[in-house]
Order: sequence, then structure tokens, then C-alpha cells
Amino acid sequence: MTDNVAARALMTKARQALRSAHRLIDLEDSDGACNRAYYAMFDAARAALLIKLGRTEADFAKTHRGLLNAFSEYLIKDGVLTRELGRTLKRAEEMRFLADYDGDSVEMGDAVNMVADGEVFIAAIEQFMA
Repeated sequence: MTDNVAARALMTKARQALRSAHRLIDLEDSDGACNRAYYAMFDAARAALLIKLGRTEADFAKTHRGLLNAFSEYLIKDGVLTRELGRTLKRAEEMRFLADYDGDSVEMGDAVNMVADGEVFIAAIEQFMA
């Protein structure tokens, strides 16, 4: 599979995760919505890195931290994408960690905002890949 084909497959997966996040909001599952919104952004970030670097995902995405660091290094610091997108991805990771591992649930308003951030994030990655 070429990097371009792999990146497009990741974007398909990202869009599906975001659709799931919207449905979970409708079901009032704030934690589930945060999880799916984060993974939508995570997969979109992987796709962008594949396009930018032309590497296999194993080179930079062995861990969540590795992906976030590579995204920052190669797409944010280089000025390819905005710093706000980098901050959005970092906030999403923090919210997902809270949703998945903390005893308290994420507030519904925060989950709604995170899903909206996911829309913006994916749109920016799609524009970058166009």
C-alpha cells in the first residue's frame, strides 16, 4: 500500500470515528464521544504525517506520545499547519485520557466542544492533503 493510499484510508477511518462521536453525543455519552473524537484526530494526524514524511507509520506512531511529538515537529513547528491545530490535538489527548481513565465523566459541554474541534481538525487535514 502506498503512503497516499494508506493516508486516505486513515482519513476514512477518521471521518467514521467522528461520525461515531456525533452519535455518542446524541446518546449523551460524553466519555465515549471524547474517545471517538480523539481517535478521529489521531488517525487524521497519522494521515498528515504519512503525506508530509512519506514514511511508514511505524517510523513515528509507535505510541500516542510519539505521534503527537512527530505531529508537532514536522507539521506545526515547520509551519505547515497552525499552532492551534497542535494545541487542539494535545487537548483532545488530555480529554480522552480523562474520559477513558479518570473516575469522573467529562462534562457534556466539553465533549460537544471536543467533537466540534474534531470537525475543524479533520477539515484542516483534508485541506492539507488536497
